[in-house]
Amino acid sequence: MNVINRYLAVQVLMGLGIATVVLLPLFGFLDLLDQLDDVGRGTYRVQDAFLHTALLLPRRFIQLAPFIALLGNVIALGRLAVGSELTALRVAGVSPIGISLAPLAVGLLLLVSIAVLDQFVAPQLQQKAISSRAVALEKSAALGKNLGIWTRDERNILRIGEMLHSGRAADIEIMHFDDNGFLLTYTHAKHADFNGGDLWDLQDVTTKTFTGNRIESVNEQSTKWRSFLNPDDISTLTKSPESLSPVELFLHVRFLRATGQEADAYALALWRKAGGGLTTIAMLLFSIPFVFGSVRAGLGSRLVLATMLGIGVYLFDQIVSNAGLVLRLNPALTALSPGLMLATIAVLWLRRIF
Repeated sequence: MNVINRYLAVQVLMGLGIATVVLLPLFGFLDLLDQLDDVGRGTYRVQDAFLHTALLLPRRFIQLAPFIALLGNVIALGRLAVGSELTALRVAGVSPIGISLAPLAVGLLLLVSIAVLDQFVAPQLQQKAISSRAVALEKSAALGKNLGIWTRDERNILRIGEMLHSGRAADIEIMHFDDNGFLLTYTHAKHADFNGGDLWDLQDVTTKTFTGNRIESVNEQSTKWRSFLNPDDISTLTKSPESLSPVELFLHVRFLRATGQEADAYALALWRKAGGGLTTIAMLLFSIPFVFGSVRAGLGSRLVLATMLGIGVYLFDQIVSNAGLVLRLNPALTALSPGLMLATIAVLWLRRIF
């Protein structure tokens, strides 16, 4: 039985490899076409477009993992079915459940690989791709010029107009309130340096103090301000939720909720990472009765149906996620519901066939 399991695992791994070789370059090519439209703007060159696309490949692999699992397992089991090897295994006494164990074991290995990529590789490369592209196109790496980043704690509101790099920002506004919510001071600085601590060095500073009916204005060349943000919070504010690792997302969601800020977008991004793993397992479960239930069909027709299923699941997941964010539904329920629904259907189908 161990020999059979190893053989099936190798076949599934080969199928996943084939699916990866087909899907990853395809979506990478689409990314490249999108980047080539920006060649010539600022200092953005063709080699920058290729580098940007290459740096995004680990993130694309993570996003495509459920569909790689589905197509890879259909390819592997479909080839065995076409070659009558599945029939031979059934005659030899191997149950469909026994045949299914190898794909599920490979699926768990795939999930571990995705978790490692998502924590240690994909975020760093994606953020490097975004920042280098922004610099070449002469754009802010944050939310765009003149838009800025807003955050707060219990008594302060902070606006960062533009992140120049990881240790320097421009166009800083700080509003300090009393316990009753009345504005006490307003501070504007042209630049702020924060290198490795919460003490910011503000430059070209204008401070307005509101006392009763009087407003006092003071101009200073530089001054110190103790920020409520630590360096990790600052760097996180300039990154899109999708580009953050699971640990970064968890810490940032906790920070936003502790300071009374809106955290749904980041919470949804965090739960979608778990939802992606659940969908990957659901796709593997779905592919097993998909192959066993269509013995008379050729491998080509199975792949076409599997592709249509993958596209449908992707569109459904996007619709549910966006609708959940707009309707302010529970992020965990929103992110996990597509995978749960698909897994439930797959289990019911498995029970019906086996």
